[in-house]
Amino acid sequence: MENEINEIWYACYGSNIRKERFMCYINGGTPPGALRNFTGCSDKSEPKDSRTITIDHEMYFAMKSPTWNGGGICFLKPEKDPAANTLGRTYLINSSQFIDLVRQELKFEGEIVIDFEELVKQGSYNCMTDGRYGLLLYLGEIDGKPVVSFTSENYLRDEINPPHEAYLTTIIKGLNEIYHLDEAEIIEYFSKKEGIRDLDIKDQLKEILKFSN
Repeated sequence: MENEINEIWYACYGSNIRKERFMCYINGGTPPGALRNFTGCSDKSEPKDSRTITIDHEMYFAMKSPTWNGGGICFLKPEKDPAANTLGRTYLINSSQFIDLVRQELKFEGEIVIDFEELVKQGSYNCMTDGRYGLLLYLGEIDGKPVVSFTSENYLRDEINPPHEAYLTTIIKGLNEIYHLDEAEIIEYFSKKEGIRDLDIKDQLKEILKFSN
């Protein structure tokens, strides 16, 4: 890995899997189905590459997001789980874009300092205590560049909340862009996620899938 980290493979697992939605973080704008307008990054360059990734942290839905009509949004449990097979997507972006991305996710206007070398060395890095996505996770490297995602520093067990249909639709559309999953596989994938698995949402998912291809 290069000594100076100028590029990051940002690994997402929620709505940013859909490129149209992710590009609102780069260019600014309001994602389809969302209620929040994003300012975008100071560097609006397109990602240089995008690839699939399987993340060894369990994904769940929690909190009440005003961006997504009060529904739950995706988080990763902070601890690694070899049995977890969270489907994700990586985007190769500049480190300055990644910092701007984190700032927008945290809804923070001040300066955010990220020590990428320390992140790689320790495997995680808390850039904002109590920030909903303040814990950065180092997931390895691709072509000598670090793969980084983020989540809450704590498992939000007391804030588990099902996602709104618009949020779930966005994720499914993103999965359809890069994975070749049939209806049964998508239903099985989501029905195992905390925040959904205790609900009978198969009919809802089938309805969403009609408009997600």
